[in-house]
Amino acid sequence: MYDFSTLMHDLDQLRCHSFVRTQEIGQSVLKKPIVELQIGEGETYVHMNASFHANEWITSAVVMAFVREYVEALQNKQHLCGYDVQQLYKRTTLSVVPMVNPDGVDLVLHGKKAAQHYEDEVVRINGGSEDFSQWKANIRGVDLNNQFPAKWEVEKERKIPKAPAPRDFPGFSPLTEPEAQAIATLTKERDFFKVLAFHTQGKEIYWGYERCEPPEAEEEVNEFAKWSGYVPVRYIDSHAGYRDWFIFNWKRCGYTIELGEGVNPLPFSQFHNIYKDSIGIFVTALART
Repeated sequence: MYDFSTLMHDLDQLRCHSFVRTQEIGQSVLKKPIVELQIGEGETYVHMNASFHANEWITSAVVMAFVREYVEALQNKQHLCGYDVQQLYKRTTLSVVPMVNPDGVDLVLHGKKAAQHYEDEVVRINGGSEDFSQWKANIRGVDLNNQFPAKWEVEKERKIPKAPAPRDFPGFSPLTEPEAQAIATLTKERDFFKVLAFHTQGKEIYWGYERCEPPEAEEEVNEFAKWSGYVPVRYIDSHAGYRDWFIFNWKRCGYTIELGEGVNPLPFSQFHNIYKDSIGIFVTALART
């Protein structure tokens, strides 16, 4: 499993490298730091994030494995997937928020005690069950990937939960949750060239929104598909997600990559196959700038 403490340990190890920078971009409801990691010297920022959804915590492990391999290749002056990483480092800055929803991740992995003073509340929201394996929301029962002001009203109207729930409740208004606020603020400040949000599951890559995506998005997603075998999907009937909001407002490339296949939470036994399939996406996203 890959929980918040594992992430903190991995970040501590990465900070030993002079070319890895980290900063706290906000805090979760339970005051856990939401950390951004940066690698690179370029003015072109490529952003990646993981674990918007609590029971998709394997995405954090995958993204951090990408980062470690990138750092190792930089340190050893090696190529990665055929690309010269020294050139990528000079030309781009990689921005990674590896765990958007640390409270939710720890709830799924460690149970109600991880909710601290929200313990009784999460059990109530979960219908009295102490099995949190299907929990996607943050600790207040808000689905963080339904929090963004891109036709948020449409999702609010049609989502079945009208109050905090383990999944799908978009909140009482957009950007009420500190985790979503942190990502939104970071995105505005950094002026990202493109964004990749890692989720599970389905082996699909969503790449269009409301015809706002740029022409080059199709060419790039086809490159991702060649590396991964994942299926590009231009439009889905969904709004208020982070990627939706980014494409809608910036008219730039944004992708949701649905890693692996099966039923969430995916077993950690899928990690190596997921990583092998998706490492090419990670490097290509940096190279195509």
